[in-house]
Amino acid sequence: MVVQTGPVAGRVRVREIDDDEGRRLVRIVRRGSGSVVTWRRAQMVLLSAQGMDVAGIARVAFTSEDRVRDVIHNFNADGFASLYPKYKGGRPPKFTLPQRREVKKIAKSKPADHGLPFSTWSLHKLAEFLVAEGVVDDISHEGLRALLRGEGVTFQRLKTWKTSTDPGYAVKKARIEHLYAIADREVIPEPGEPQVIFCVDEFGPLNLQPHPGRQWAAVSGKNKQPGRKPRPRRRATYTRTAGSGICSPPTSWARTSCLGTSSRARTGPGSWSSAATCAPSTPRRCG
Repeated sequence: MVVQTGPVAGRVRVREIDDDEGRRLVRIVRRGSGSVVTWRRAQMVLLSAQGMDVAGIARVAFTSEDRVRDVIHNFNADGFASLYPKYKGGRPPKFTLPQRREVKKIAKSKPADHGLPFSTWSLHKLAEFLVAEGVVDDISHEGLRALLRGEGVTFQRLKTWKTSTDPGYAVKKARIEHLYAIADREVIPEPGEPQVIFCVDEFGPLNLQPHPGRQWAAVSGKNKQPGRKPRPRRRATYTRTAGSGICSPPTSWARTSCLGTSSRARTGPGSWSSAATCAPSTPRRCG
């Protein structure tokens, strides 16, 4: 009986290395610092270069013979680059950078801006809106929370305020502040502007009790985003439906009624709930 045998595989050995490569392998093995994976691979290659077979290398390195063969083949093909591990960094991100920015932008906006009949985003409502608008294909509540946390947005308790609903509120406020600046002599009045400012306000004190609300907002404090401006804070006010407010140049003025209500005015006795500020450019006469 004749037994036919195929060609016998050759012995696996590292390619011929020069003196510089040998010294580099020795430095990696003797250094003992850095990646353990690199150290073990350099040890296998160095032992193979010294003439040790695959089985002996596997016993010294406490690994399998197949693993030793893979390391030697990779070194023969790629050189020293094969000794350093190539970490992938985990699973690739599920959402792209434009998607993350759009989610952050919508979370920090008000639902009323998108025509929705509620005032605050919940995770459930925000996730449904993102899917309906096509920003993302699908996202879980916890995944949305983690995405917002990674973008520096958390659900916070914020202060609220009340303000006027008058469309011309900003213009009127700027006009009054300009008149106060004239009264405090911070601004030189232009031709046609009043020289004497008389302010009367008969509206009594108002007890405001604004209640804090909740909203998705950027993280503040030590972990806030660089360059983020402070959140706006405005004084709580009501639209005054009672009382009167007058700011006009008078024809005559009594010295005994001249009291201050500007930012640096002095308070004194009087029958007005808010007193007057005077900044005349001519001597005053009391009648």
